[in-house]
Amino acid sequence: MASARSTRASSAVDRLKNRSGQQGWSMSITGDGLFYISELPAAAPLCAPLELDDFVRFVNALGPQIARRVSKLDVKFEQQLVKKPVAK
Repeated sequence: MASARSTRASSAVDRLKNRSGQQGWSMSITGDGLFYISELPAAAPLCAPLELDDFVRFVNALGPQIARRVSKLDVKFEQQLVKKPVAK
């Protein structure tokens, strides 16, 4: 199961590399199976060692975020979801 854990974590780091355009991000795994990330392989870690889910959330929050694509239909649907005030 360790390979599935590290694959999910390394995929999050790969997405960060693509978003930021910086290829120096480095993920490490402790002996306890916790993950941490640094900007460069020899640099200090940016976070304390984290569990897999917390690590993926932390990495996904780093760097620039990709704007969500919104179509005209999505905008119209969201407008319909807004509650209108009731006239008295």
